[in-house]
Amino acid sequence: MSGIDLTTQNRLRAAAEQAATRAYAPYSKFSVGAALLFEDGAVVTGCNVENVSYGLTSCAERNALFRAISERGAGQKIVAIAVANRNGAASAPCGACRQVMSEFVTPDAVVCFPGEAGPETCSFAELFPHSFRFEKQEGQR
Repeated sequence: MSGIDLTTQNRLRAAAEQAATRAYAPYSKFSVGAALLFEDGAVVTGCNVENVSYGLTSCAERNALFRAISERGAGQKIVAIAVANRNGAASAPCGACRQVMSEFVTPDAVVCFPGEAGPETCSFAELFPHSFRFEKQEGQR
């Protein structure tokens, strides 16, 4: 696994917990925050934003990523991700978030999230071993 030390993991978890306090979750009452650590040391956070039409709800992880790209561009890769919620429930990133983030993580990116028995940490590859991939064909730009 990557060289993300425990101090950095705890700093990311704290940033994710702070982001969860800003979530808009009036329907599910499930407030989630995410913190992304990039190669250059920058940390970008996001929270979930619900909508009465549940399908239009946007997760904390994707909101953090979209915020990072809109503010910083898509050039930097994510080296660590932390997720937190205010409900004390297990909550790894959902499948949609995993797929979207798969285009922006380093090969050894670390993911920290609340698990069934407490905090869990694993590599992104362990969390999401089979993402959709775009393979360029010869001659394609």
